[in-house]
Amino acid sequence: MKIANMNWMQLDAYLQQDDRAVVPLGSVEQHAYLSLAVDMLLAEKIANDAAEPLGIPVYPAMPFGITPYFSDYPGTINLRVETYVRVIHDILDSLARSGFKRIVFVNGHGGNQPAASAVSEWMLQHPQIKVRFYNWWNAPQTLAYVRSVDATSSHASWMENLPWTRLADAPCPAEQKPAADYQRLHVMNPAQAKAYLGDGNFGGWYQRSEEEETAMWTIAIKETRSILEGPWD
Repeated sequence: MKIANMNWMQLDAYLQQDDRAVVPLGSVEQHAYLSLAVDMLLAEKIANDAAEPLGIPVYPAMPFGITPYFSDYPGTINLRVETYVRVIHDILDSLARSGFKRIVFVNGHGGNQPAASAVSEWMLQHPQIKVRFYNWWNAPQTLAYVRSVDATSSHASWMENLPWTRLADAPCPAEQKPAADYQRLHVMNPAQAKAYLGDGNFGGWYQRSEEEETAMWTIAIKETRSILEGPWD
């Protein structure tokens, strides 16, 4: 359930019988023809869809992430790694003070990976609290299905092109873009990366059928829910 739909007294009552919480992590960056907020939107929705039957409160998504490589695309907001790690630690400090003891970060952006190390570092000082950092988009079953449909699927491809991320006035091409050369891409500066990627898609079909989208999302919900359920020991 969305914590935005709860008051503090309801949350206090919840904490008397459960101690789990979910925090989605996103990013605001280019996604070709899709919304700039794709990573935030997907992380928040998968977290809410997975947690709803379990009654676990889900916080609003952290919108900004680590994305220096897209800095030349208009609209991108990049946080320094140092800033991001401090934010993650502050979030965990606050949740722990409220009484949460099992926390899941549902991450929607690959660049946020330093948060996984930040979580491990924080738990060294808080051994009584368990925290998971979970990438919903490359979890084994979800990624296996994506690859079965399109082995070149990547950033801004069909796997991120869903009803809540696409824009009515910016239709995606009905084609499959060749995969980017990651070895080259990883040593490019932001201006070079923008020139190389063009629209920003890393490769793969821009869109697929509604049936394939639904199948992927259904798998992702189930897989994410299993993380929330545990085991936790």
